[in-house]
Amino acid sequence: MSADPKPQSSTSDALAPTRLARRLGTFEAVTIGLGSMIGAGVFAAFGPAARAAGNGLVIGLAIAALVAYCNATSSAQLAAIYPESGGTYAYGRKRLGHFWGFLAGWGFVVGKLASCAAMAMTFGSYAAPSLARPLAVGAVIGLTAVNYLGVKKTALFTKIMVAIVLLALSVVVASVWLGGATDASRLWPLEAATAYGVLQSAGFLFFAFAGYARIATLGEEVIDPKRTIPRAIPIALGLTLVVYATVAVSALVGAGAPAIAAAKAPLAAAVEAGQLAWLSPAVRVGATVASLGVLLSLIVGVSRTAFAMAANRDLPTFLAATHPRYHVPHRAELAVGLVVAGVTAAADIRAAIGFSSFAVLVYYAVTNAAAWTLGPDERRWPRTLCVLGLLGCVVLALALPLVSVIGGAVLLSLGALVYTLKRSTA
Repeated sequence: MSADPKPQSSTSDALAPTRLARRLGTFEAVTIGLGSMIGAGVFAAFGPAARAAGNGLVIGLAIAALVAYCNATSSAQLAAIYPESGGTYAYGRKRLGHFWGFLAGWGFVVGKLASCAAMAMTFGSYAAPSLARPLAVGAVIGLTAVNYLGVKKTALFTKIMVAIVLLALSVVVASVWLGGATDASRLWPLEAATAYGVLQSAGFLFFAFAGYARIATLGEEVIDPKRTIPRAIPIALGLTLVVYATVAVSALVGAGAPAIAAAKAPLAAAVEAGQLAWLSPAVRVGATVASLGVLLSLIVGVSRTAFAMAANRDLPTFLAATHPRYHVPHRAELAVGLVVAGVTAAADIRAAIGFSSFAVLVYYAVTNAAAWTLGPDERRWPRTLCVLGLLGCVVLALALPLVSVIGGAVLLSLGALVYTLKRSTA
């Protein structure tokens, strides 16, 4: 599978000294995972999923969760062996070869750039639908400026954000069930749901689960990573599934799939369908806070990944510079902000989510392939989960809208071309 194989890991790899301080225990790691998943994705992904599968999106949610679980187990056992920053960018390099690590890193960067645009547009759609796009571009510019001046992400900030989002989602659920507009027949029978549509909805909904890898990418900052990471990732994923399933069922019985599909702010529409519509502003506030928090985190994460790839000469070395005063990768920050602002100004949220899901599914396909190479003494879960995860990633990626598949394939091919040209001139 690899054109540039690397030696497999030794015990010393897992015990290598960390470059960063290990301060995150299991609770903090779970909280960060929840903050990465239970964010703006839940406010944005239900609309495209409902358009693809109607009320069959509930089945799509289950499929997305299954694929995410397989990917999570692969990420967890790799992170336990390689407790370092970089996630699959590092795992692919070590287990499959430089090219596969590069492809995973490239897929992460381009996919998360689209995620940034989706989060910015989610912010605009919930804050002021009539001004959604200019507000979204303004949010990108503002948060890029904040990051440029230096920003410290802490577990405390994540806890606050998770609390606000969970409060907003609780308002959605309570408003639907107490508002008197619920109709269980909206869940069954399935309305115009095809197998392809359900798979496509699963691809969209995978977008909302993708944050669990944030725990793995913090491998150098987790206390006892061999024990903490394999526990934290499945716990965070399981809690997220419970929240998403509750919200999905509530939104469908409260407003119905057609209303959810047509709305720019799907969960606000679910609340406004009942007699407690006056609570809708609370949902919109929760969505705006969540989207801004996730957007801030994404811009930081993408710029740092680009910075790391540039330092390894996998991206232009121009990006591997730090500001002499603020000590941030300022060139990478500005490049990410510029690209995201451009995408936000031109793309719609459905296209951004579809493209992001495609690229991130490729990223996790590499994760599963890397985990498949682990030996019996390194494995914590059956190898069949790696195979199931790899196949699931491929199927969901190909089930996305054709424009997302073609766009994602073109950009990944461009990345492969960049890699080939760089290797040939090295």
